[in-house]
Amino acid sequence: MKIVIVGCGKVGTSIAAELNSEGHEIVVVDINRAAVNRLSDSIDAMGIEGNGATYETLSEAGAGTADLVIAASARDEVNLYTCLMSRACGCKNTIARVRNPEYTNDLYRVKDILGLSMFINPEMTAAGEISRLLRFSGALEIDSFSKGQVELIKVNVPENSPVANREISKIDILKGKVRICAVERGSEVFIPNGDFVIHGGDRITVISKPEIAAKFFKKANINIGRSRDVIILGGGKISFYLAQRLLKAGIGVKIIEKNPQRCDELSDLLHEAVIIHGDCMDQDLLLSEGIEHADGVIALMDYDEENILISMYVRNVSRAKIITKVNNAHFDSIVEQLNIECVINPKKIAGEYIARYIRAVQNSLGSNVETLYRLNEGRVEALEFRVKSSSRVANIPLSKLNLKDDLQIISIARRGRIILPTGSDSVMPDDSVVVITKHKGLKDLDDILSRR
Repeated sequence: MKIVIVGCGKVGTSIAAELNSEGHEIVVVDINRAAVNRLSDSIDAMGIEGNGATYETLSEAGAGTADLVIAASARDEVNLYTCLMSRACGCKNTIARVRNPEYTNDLYRVKDILGLSMFINPEMTAAGEISRLLRFSGALEIDSFSKGQVELIKVNVPENSPVANREISKIDILKGKVRICAVERGSEVFIPNGDFVIHGGDRITVISKPEIAAKFFKKANINIGRSRDVIILGGGKISFYLAQRLLKAGIGVKIIEKNPQRCDELSDLLHEAVIIHGDCMDQDLLLSEGIEHADGVIALMDYDEENILISMYVRNVSRAKIITKVNNAHFDSIVEQLNIECVINPKKIAGEYIARYIRAVQNSLGSNVETLYRLNEGRVEALEFRVKSSSRVANIPLSKLNLKDDLQIISIARRGRIILPTGSDSVMPDDSVVVITKHKGLKDLDDILSRR
């Protein structure tokens, strides 16, 4: 697809990198020449210097023949106007980045008038991801498929777990209802078969229905309990959206923020939350506010360095689930070495959400990838396909399919029923099938077959 991205800031850069990795033709636009050159050079895309909200610049960028225009500048009003002008150029699909909560709440009223295909609020989207992680506080990642019927949940295996030091085929806890589909051990990632032995300290990804997964984790002695009291460090937009979600779910929320004016605003907006005026880097303050006993601690301050440092401190004084916001992708290797439990990058999440929308558009044009998640720092992909009647995979027992190495079919959704398949099961037309693999760039279900 040809995609024009207006805005070469952090969000625009993240979106462009995500879409470029999937093989789309990207044109980037920004009024800042240095930003255009930096981004266009990094992903080998065409760059246009100019005001992306004007008809002239959008026309020069090819918006009239583009499949999609994404407005990702720093100002909501400019983004909405850019989408409106893109429609005037002839582009049928537009996406706007909109951060203001007041706009977000009202956009559904004028979405069609503005010609918006979708709008993305990175902070609200990040808050949604964090709240999902807090639902299973012991989870490192949670991704859902088949309209939420099944979830991929990544957890640590303790040394004393009954699944440790056992072959997967001999783990009989809720057998047939839970499948271990990926294992991360040190720097290596495996798509395991039945002979694979799980070790204590491994990070395993399982697929199951959410309620059954909870039973499995309990029997496997993997602490996965739900958060009841959460401390949020920093009072920005993500903190506001997250607190709203948590309070609605009955979870106690305490926010620590050093700006007194912002504290007053949060107190007016979040009546049930406890708002503390103070420095989130003050260790004595954190201890006095009960950081040791919290179920979850979320580091959402403005600076990545502060979020990383305070997360390391909290890890030493508390058993809470720690989630750390890190915007700068250059810190990824450092964060990995520091073994920080859960890292959230709002800009990257926004890019992934937009990529999922684009896959849905492509699905209507011939591709049958409905959902894709990148797991284990991007080394593994989990894809959901809709099975076509013409597929070479359909109506054949899985044991007789010549599948690629490092690939498994891990779930089949059929008329509301979830199947964790064995070799005797077959994929049927119109099934929704989840595949996990270390291969990149699968576009069609038939791509899972080996050419040998």
